[in-house]
Amino acid sequence: MNDYLHNAIPNLKPFNYEYHHDAHFINKPWVLVNGISKKKSIYTFKEDNILEISRKNNVITTSWSINIQNVFCIETEDGKITVKAFFKDDDILVLNNENKEEFAMYINVFNYEDDINSVEDIQDFLKDKYKKKVSTIIYDHQFYYIEKSKEFGPFKVEVLAEKVKTGVISAHCFVRDVNEHDYSNRLRISDLIQEL
Repeated sequence: MNDYLHNAIPNLKPFNYEYHHDAHFINKPWVLVNGISKKKSIYTFKEDNILEISRKNNVITTSWSINIQNVFCIETEDGKITVKAFFKDDDILVLNNENKEEFAMYINVFNYEDDINSVEDIQDFLKDKYKKKVSTIIYDHQFYYIEKSKEFGPFKVEVLAEKVKTGVISAHCFVRDVNEHDYSNRLRISDLIQEL
């Protein structure tokens, strides 16, 4: 992977045919992030190497292919380009141009209810997506809490929330993740509860 791509978007996972192709790639509506403020483009990679590019009332049908090293060859209006595919996560696809220092980023809007037509819509999509992800992580994780210089736990957030609700503990008690060694993050039970 080129350094410029890794610096721009850290923690990318290379396209894995067995994992990504059927479940996360084929027949999904991929909204092109680059240039969305000028025009919205939706790329749908279909079986039989058909690529549909949709813009407003216009659909262009072209082609794509993939080789054994997971390098894609895509036919666009500007000609044939060779790209390597990476995923930031299951809903964010990055196609890195093999011949230039440039990449295209796409978001999969298959399970997203709102329409995405602008940079602000993309920001809302990402905010919503990662807020749900954080809530899931917090909900499944365990935390210790400290009250009157004594440590208790670990407990899941729902247990801590119930203890606060029944008045057993204060929402202002400091908590630490089971993987942390101290309370230096200054995180309180109330901070966890508001993320649920």
